[in-house]
Amino acid sequence: MNARVRGRVRAFLSGYAGGRHFTDRTSIFEEGLVNSLFALQLILFVERDFDLTIADDDLELANFASVEKIAAFVCGKVAVLPRHGTEAWRS
Repeated sequence: MNARVRGRVRAFLSGYAGGRHFTDRTSIFEEGLVNSLFALQLILFVERDFDLTIADDDLELANFASVEKIAAFVCGKVAVLPRHGTEAWRS
């Protein structure tokens, strides 16, 4: 599941990186790939595409700093949720 989540996150971020190269471990905010205004779009993407609700306690830069961190956050949230639907990325 983690590889599929990373792929979806990477694809989403690529559209905002302006063609700049980044790895799954690149700190997207520190490297200037995205800015603070993009944070809301990123949170909405995670909620929508992974059918999650981001709580106030989840709004830490560490959870959204890189493809790797976002994927780990999503997989951690999904692990504690009851499985519903047939989302292909969950298998």
